[in-house]
Amino acid sequence: MNAARPMSSPLRLSVLDQSPIASGSSGADALANTIDLACLAEALGYHRYWVAEHHGAPMLAGPSPEALIGPIATLTSGLRVGSGGVMLPHYSPLKVAESFSLLSGLFPGRIDLALGRAAGTDPLTTLALQRDRRQAAPDDFRDQLDELLAYIENRMPAQHPFARLAATLPGLPHAPEPWLLGSSEQSARWAAELGLPYAFADFINPRGAPIAARYRTAFSGSHRRSSPYQAVGVSVLCADSADEAEFLASSVRMAMTLLRRGELIAVPAPETAVHFLAQQGRDSLVPGARRRMVLGDPPSVRRELERIAGEYGAQELIVVTITHDHAMRRRSYELLAGAFDLVPRSAVELVLASNA
Repeated sequence: MNAARPMSSPLRLSVLDQSPIASGSSGADALANTIDLACLAEALGYHRYWVAEHHGAPMLAGPSPEALIGPIATLTSGLRVGSGGVMLPHYSPLKVAESFSLLSGLFPGRIDLALGRAAGTDPLTTLALQRDRRQAAPDDFRDQLDELLAYIENRMPAQHPFARLAATLPGLPHAPEPWLLGSSEQSARWAAELGLPYAFADFINPRGAPIAARYRTAFSGSHRRSSPYQAVGVSVLCADSADEAEFLASSVRMAMTLLRRGELIAVPAPETAVHFLAQQGRDSLVPGARRRMVLGDPPSVRRELERIAGEYGAQELIVVTITHDHAMRRRSYELLAGAFDLVPRSAVELVLASNA
């Protein structure tokens, strides 16, 4: 196991919201819940709030992080707000740079631009998202990433045909903080080479600690960062008891079981999910059979999350929680905040932050 995070450096706690759609509700309900949860995270003292990008699925209502970030940042003042992430292969680097420059101009010092390489959807929807459908889009993520960073940092080579465009970004002189997301070794190599903060999706690949270690070892100091910064995204469900957490988590387990079969559904009620899983055999009932979920009461969840953070050498945990009942999702983040002794943001602190 990798060396644990130094105790003198407190572990930051943040939120990744995938805007889950519960069965019997609508996408609009899910988006309203995202706004509600962001305001709660602000009050509880979470560090940052990221919204995800997924397309063409009945379970998740967040295809456009840049559209959600503005309303969330407007209704909060102490949180950093950003994408978790923008799936860059779908877009032109200039368009992404312009959108996040605009957000940075409106909310200086608070906007994160975390970038991913995955499609965030199935192949058919990926094709539907393409402007040119005559052939598959090229796998040129690193070129896209370099161009995007050159725009937002105004470091485009003078001889580049797009050089003048960096000076036209609407939010200047403000800019978002770029991050790289990943669940594989390639993303870690690029983050290290470019001197970027790196967020590893443990909830997709729970075997990422060696990859995170290579990121830290290979990190090249840059104008962006002098030292590596590692966050780890973890699937968490915290409840008043371990049994309750297991019961509530059955909703995600059912949805993921069906997703692996190519069947897409909204987040089912736990009562429905428990019955479904009981018919599926042992693999569907084993916690973390394919993906890791941290479940339990507050003390046990804290212990496991600190262990995972130590395993990754991470300075920050970015927690994703999905439940059928939004009240239970709120409760999970409340219990987690209490378990980690987060300092609530008082009304005075929020006013001071908004006037800073």
